[in-house]
Amino acid sequence: MSGKNKKQFGVWMDTHNATIIGREDVDTGEFVVLDHVTNSGADRNTSENAENNQEIALTQKFFKEIASVMPNVDQIHITGTGQIQEQFIKFLADTAQYKNVESSESTSNKMSDENMVAYIEKYFN
Repeated sequence: MSGKNKKQFGVWMDTHNATIIGREDVDTGEFVVLDHVTNSGADRNTSENAENNQEIALTQKFFKEIASVMPNVDQIHITGTGQIQEQFIKFLADTAQYKNVESSESTSNKMSDENMVAYIEKYFN
């Protein structure tokens, strides 16, 4: 199967923001920005335990929102800052629908939407 027929996506993410890049017609066409997803993070709470539980729940919700933009993924490249990318790859691997996704990751600073699209195009070509 050639790379042109695979459903390829790129995600730049940190703990609060994600930019999802994919092809215009799912498996053909040019790469474009599909969506931006945000995670506001946990509220300040008097209980550290409650705040931690809320943070875990919000992160799972954040991951589900990102995944919902990318149906039937074949390949994904995740980039960004921090360790959130590793957590997202584990989330995908632990989710039945995404467990066979070919994933890769790298570290990069925040970039403009245009630069992110160019980066993902270069990565998959």
